[in-house]
Amino acid sequence: MSENRPSLASLAPPPYVSPAKRIEEFAGDPNFMTSLARGLAVINAFQERKRHLTIAQISHRTEIPRAAVRRCLYSLMKLGYVTTDGRTYSLLPKVLTLGHAYLSSTPLAVSAQPFLDRLSEQLHEACNLATLEGEQVLYLARSAIPQRLISVDLSVGSRLPAYCTSMGRILLAALDDDQLQDYLAHAELLPKTSRTLHTPEALWECLQRVRHQGWCVVDQELEQGLRSLAVPVYDSAGHVLAAMNISTHASRVPVSELEKRFLPLMLSASRELSSQLFRPV
Repeated sequence: MSENRPSLASLAPPPYVSPAKRIEEFAGDPNFMTSLARGLAVINAFQERKRHLTIAQISHRTEIPRAAVRRCLYSLMKLGYVTTDGRTYSLLPKVLTLGHAYLSSTPLAVSAQPFLDRLSEQLHEACNLATLEGEQVLYLARSAIPQRLISVDLSVGSRLPAYCTSMGRILLAALDDDQLQDYLAHAELLPKTSRTLHTPEALWECLQRVRHQGWCVVDQELEQGLRSLAVPVYDSAGHVLAAMNISTHASRVPVSELEKRFLPLMLSASRELSSQLFRPV
């Protein structure tokens, strides 16, 4: 890191930009389909804790006019992506097909699954693979142990904040200085538990350690009792492509065991997966 970097405390977060305003930025582009962009914004308005929304709520979340939201929902209903009880709307399973083509065809998700399964079998804990998307990590593959379920409900396609997750910190540490400064200036950093690092300064220093050591342990910062270890997965040029982690309960596996027993197996799997992904045909 440069010693002359600007103070993180002096970086003021920019104002929130709604989906509607982002769409308006392309108003002069004759090839840009505003109706498609609005439809995708409506789909993205639904979240894990907001699975049932009214037209007014979606309009408020996206700043898209209610009449346009209504037309989007009508089209999505006709196509089988949305349903309604007469007042609120919710997504239907068909929405999953929008991401299935990517998840089923990308060599990353397909190739990683056997490694995740092997690690889960060896360590008897859930193992995951994720990439960075905006301010969140996006789960691309997962191998869960039924008897080891934790309260965080995760599946392929799940998203979690990057700043307080082990995979997120691996991926953030891989950003260059300017990108990392931008992230820390924009991201909503909230304390999830009493242990959560949630200031730009604390996260900056933490991410330097992650960069240096090449792995990351997050101890009960996302959720009390949840402990995880993550390692990077590299592309052929040596850049971090994704992150792989093992998550466990703090009462079951101490940090020392994560580092001494889990870490060598994780690093070995990461190296093998990285090599397999870019092996010449």
